[in-house]
Amino acid sequence: MSTSIVGKSNSDYSVWLNNLKDRYLSSRMKAAVAVNTSLLEFYYSIGRDISQSNYINEYGSAFYETLSKDLRRELPDVKGLSATNLKYTRYFYELYSPHFEMSYDDSSNNSNLLIVADENRPQPVDDFSINQLFMIPWSHHRTIIDKCKNNTEKAIFYVKQTLKNNWSRSVLLNYISSDLYGRQGKAISNYAVTLPMPQGDLAQEITKDPYSFDFLTLRDSYDEKELKDALLENITKFLIELGTGFAFMGREYRVSVGEDDYYIDLLFYHVQLHAYVVLEVKTGKFQPADLGQLGFYISAVNHSVKSENDNPTIGLLICKDKNNLTAKYSLESSNQPIGISEYELSKIYPADFKGSMPTIEEIEESLEESK
Repeated sequence: MSTSIVGKSNSDYSVWLNNLKDRYLSSRMKAAVAVNTSLLEFYYSIGRDISQSNYINEYGSAFYETLSKDLRRELPDVKGLSATNLKYTRYFYELYSPHFEMSYDDSSNNSNLLIVADENRPQPVDDFSINQLFMIPWSHHRTIIDKCKNNTEKAIFYVKQTLKNNWSRSVLLNYISSDLYGRQGKAISNYAVTLPMPQGDLAQEITKDPYSFDFLTLRDSYDEKELKDALLENITKFLIELGTGFAFMGREYRVSVGEDDYYIDLLFYHVQLHAYVVLEVKTGKFQPADLGQLGFYISAVNHSVKSENDNPTIGLLICKDKNNLTAKYSLESSNQPIGISEYELSKIYPADFKGSMPTIEEIEESLEESK
């Protein structure tokens, strides 16, 4: 059974414990304005103190239980002070602190140790600041901590995506499970040389490689029509996998060229890019000839559908398999902006598969035969 550390010879610990109490009460005063930010600032500062102190070595495995007990005695109405949550505050600090360059006043006034979001504080050279870190819920952070241990860059990626797309915790977990970090922006494309800046970078960013179609169930000899039918039957999940910003415009979308009509398999509009996206899905291995039809559709949309306020149309070809070198060489010969990715399926069943439960007709036949 753990006992309170308060009252023992270590007066520094008692001072620190009282400081944590004061820190929380100070943080609570701002809660009406910024509840989540204040709470995460407080958690981050606790995590930093634990990480930089020697209390764990001094008090051993009972440290977190004891600290939790002491804090809850001092702050009886406060939630989130369990031993487990206090461990997460340390993980929280240690995961992100390498990214930030911070300096602290070394004066004896420990209240200045509370980290407050401040635009004047020195920030890292990239576009991720500590202010952003404190803007997503703690439950999201605990999920990211669990899945991105010792990988600060990966963790920051998911924090930024959560902020950008307003993900729920379940959506965040789904993207982490499907390794969005390893897939985002990875399509082989010529966007950088065929589109102006910054549209080329934005177009690359919206791609993935591979795309995960694990929400589909198909027989092992499926064809392109079956795949596209299945994608449209699961259009909500398909759009989620494509990513935020895609709006579905139609299947077999008609465009007229001269006196002839042509039908685009899948047409989307991307609201952030302000551009149409012609999407082709191929069930076989990528072939250079695949770019011909897609390039023609891109030109047709530019002439027949795109307005003067829209950016140039882009193409995205998603195939079952590709040789990366073949894809790169093929794109070098195309003046249309095109990306090439693969897709993955996991729920494939044999063409002659029969469910384990008999159909009503089979049951009736069985009953007739038994008479």
